[in-house]
Amino acid sequence: MTVPAVAQLVRRGLDLAPGVTFLVGENGSGKSTIVEAIAMAYGLSPEGGTRNAHLSTRPTESPLAFAITLQRGIGSGRWGFFLRAETMHGWYTHHERFATERDPAFHEMSHGESFLAVLQTRFDSPGFYCLDEPEAALSFSSTLGLIAKLDAVVRDGGQVLCATHSPVLAAMPGATILEVGEWGLRRTTWEELELVQHWKSYLDAPGRYLRHVLDD
Repeated sequence: MTVPAVAQLVRRGLDLAPGVTFLVGENGSGKSTIVEAIAMAYGLSPEGGTRNAHLSTRPTESPLAFAITLQRGIGSGRWGFFLRAETMHGWYTHHERFATERDPAFHEMSHGESFLAVLQTRFDSPGFYCLDEPEAALSFSSTLGLIAKLDAVVRDGGQVLCATHSPVLAAMPGATILEVGEWGLRRTTWEELELVQHWKSYLDAPGRYLRHVLDD
């Protein structure tokens, strides 16, 4: 409750709009904690995966999931998947125990290729999808591919909640953007994001930023 965004969620709730919602903010702002808690409250494994297989190598999740209650829409399905960048290696190992010959061999792929394979094989039906910084493994072009996959999910009737640092991903047309910070959670536009403004300024003149972090 010392994190403003978490306190706001507990006290006021959060009405997730249909389609894709991005949580964007600095490290430590609470966006990943919120995505993790909502995924757990939905019944998804805290270390990634579906409702059917719960993987736990070293529990570190906050108790936030037990302080919130999800209210589902009428007729909504129960399928879901939690793609959590920092724990996907463990999920691949867990998945291997039950994989069939038709399942991808995730460990034999590059980091980015394995993420794309998860998107192709697990984001294939209407449901609720939670993603925590999925761009961590993706190139620029692969991030564009992720946008296309999320668009397909939404067109099929799915819903997405995603924490991200990527200005490329956050530019997805039609998405709801919630900026997370010392103010809590506030709805904003792509153009107004501090993240976008900093990236534009950096790409225009990197030296203005680098001179503050590098020795002469």
